[in-house]
Amino acid sequence: MKIEQIYTGCLAQGAYYIKSDGEVAIIDPLRETQQYVDKANNENAKIKYIFETHFHADFVSGHVDLAKKTGAKIIFGPGAKTNYDIHSAKDNEEFKLGKITIKVLHTPGHTLESSTFLLIDENGKDHAIFSGDTLFLGDVGRPDLAIKSDLTKEDLAGMLYDSLRNKIMSLPDDVIVYPAHGAGSACGKNLSKETVGILGEQKKTNYALRADMTKEEFVKEVLDGITPPPQYFAKNAMMNKSGYDAFETVLKKGDNPLSPEEFEALANQVDALVLDVRHEKEFIKAHIPNSIFIGIHGAFAPWVGALITDLKQPILLVTPEGKEKETVTRLSRVGYDNTLGYLKGGMASWISAGKEIETIDSISADEFSGHFKNETINVLDVRKDGEYKSEYLEGNSIQHFALDYINENMHAIDKNNTYYVHCAGGYRSVIAVSILKARGFNNLIDVAGGFAAIKQGDLPTTNFVCPSTL
Repeated sequence: MKIEQIYTGCLAQGAYYIKSDGEVAIIDPLRETQQYVDKANNENAKIKYIFETHFHADFVSGHVDLAKKTGAKIIFGPGAKTNYDIHSAKDNEEFKLGKITIKVLHTPGHTLESSTFLLIDENGKDHAIFSGDTLFLGDVGRPDLAIKSDLTKEDLAGMLYDSLRNKIMSLPDDVIVYPAHGAGSACGKNLSKETVGILGEQKKTNYALRADMTKEEFVKEVLDGITPPPQYFAKNAMMNKSGYDAFETVLKKGDNPLSPEEFEALANQVDALVLDVRHEKEFIKAHIPNSIFIGIHGAFAPWVGALITDLKQPILLVTPEGKEKETVTRLSRVGYDNTLGYLKGGMASWISAGKEIETIDSISADEFSGHFKNETINVLDVRKDGEYKSEYLEGNSIQHFALDYINENMHAIDKNNTYYVHCAGGYRSVIAVSILKARGFNNLIDVAGGFAAIKQGDLPTTNFVCPSTL
């Protein structure tokens, strides 16, 4: 028996490759599926099943493509309905894979069809669970993503409580836990950085698995502090239910080199969004007018999903050399399938062609400190709510809204005023400035290094409060 976790840091997501006696099951595959086919072929094995723990909202799964390539059966939990062929399993239904068995444990709460897959080894011993978004290490899945007219998030949280107590906590302590996500995912509040754990340890340390916890206490604690889900979650879930274009088709369309003249003409013709994924320092020095910055070196896909509201938006790319296919791939993972090409030769070719460029005013934290002390300035903090409440600059001119919700908060700032924009370290502030500039806010100054650099100086800040106590 072989179990391999294939972890994707950008999505904080774990897919699983399980093999026994020449047969393979894939759990929650990534959008690009050829890697699983190649791995099975190299091991003289056949992909028999594709298990989906639930309808994912934070990424587009590769289950539909993989089934077409391999003939493998897609298995969802009870009640799942799709626009393509699946097997909607019964609770406790078992599937043979070589010498092992995978048993479906229906664990609704995160979503109604959510299921945990129990791996029973060839000796009949409960060996591991693939818990999807039902159980994370240190946390559990948010219960507010599958609300119907007759169900509230409180109802779903109550279902999750029952699922955890009746289906998971009753399993032996030595069962291995393989969750769908780790730290960085928006599918939970306080996920561990670890990506594999032991159930007995979770029973001791996970707040949601306290033995003496009542259902009322569970519902209150699970719902406490949940922020609204990113706007793309519902759209990705619908793609996972309805199906989507083949990944290879999306990649071929996006892997299209364009000269500066072709790039500019196409951008104007189809009203394309120019997405620049280079490092923020490069974007600050020179970028195409009205382009948006989201650096591929950061949490790229989740920020794209949070900030670009239309999944069908035509996109043209400015990338570091050699990162073109990777960028198209990572966009497709969150459902942005309408990339039309990239600037051949990058910004160097744009500049060589004599095309117009723009820059961003960016100053050091020391320079910012001088302005803050000696002038009356407007400061815009775009960190997350929890970061801001934990510690922030003191002053009447400080304004805050999280980058996540910039599209809803532009009315709160004045185009006639100058704003000094900062985040925690300098990545998100440049995203914010790029978006605001594209919307006509021209009086913006980026604070390099963000709050981490600012608080090294002597400017007044609030006393630090641990986010977990807020």
